[in-house]
Amino acid sequence: MMRQDSNEDDVALFDAEDEVSRKSKVAKIRHPLASFFHLFFRVGAILVYLLCEILSSSFIACMVTIILLLSCDFWTVKNITGRLMVGLRWWNQVDDDGKSHWVFESRKGKKPSSDAESRIFWLALIVCPIIWVIFAFSTLFSFKIKWLAVVIMGVVLQGANLYGYVRCKVGGRTNLKSMATNYIGRQFFRQAMTKEDES
Repeated sequence: MMRQDSNEDDVALFDAEDEVSRKSKVAKIRHPLASFFHLFFRVGAILVYLLCEILSSSFIACMVTIILLLSCDFWTVKNITGRLMVGLRWWNQVDDDGKSHWVFESRKGKKPSSDAESRIFWLALIVCPIIWVIFAFSTLFSFKIKWLAVVIMGVVLQGANLYGYVRCKVGGRTNLKSMATNYIGRQFFRQAMTKEDES
């Protein structure tokens, strides 16, 4: 049995890495419990929000349940699933002078994350805040102002994790605009190279 070693330790943000690096990554899920809880709290909060009027007539019970699920999701993603599933973590550190510093780290020199875990992590991390933003607009347009605080909590908590992990992936000092430009440029280059190979 032969084993291929990969020098690439970064996890693809949108799974757009070379085919060579895709083949070297493990296809199975190595952390099924972390993957489960990465999705459970996020999907649970969304489902409770959508079904709360059917499940309970108490606004307070629904609100507390949703905020608890969102808080558990924030903590789990920030402290456990990001580190295990994609090798990224971030935190805020206060120095002796009282200045706040944001620290963004990515795993180097260890086994790459599995492709399936990377997809689960990034898909849930990107889609769920978008859903909460949609809920925010629907709450405003339907004049359900009492739900606005809950929806804003969803946007803030899940948006903070998304921002933190994108900064980890891209690098703490890298500009997101330049990252998007580089990504689009790489895609055009790949398409041009594949068309040239076909000719």
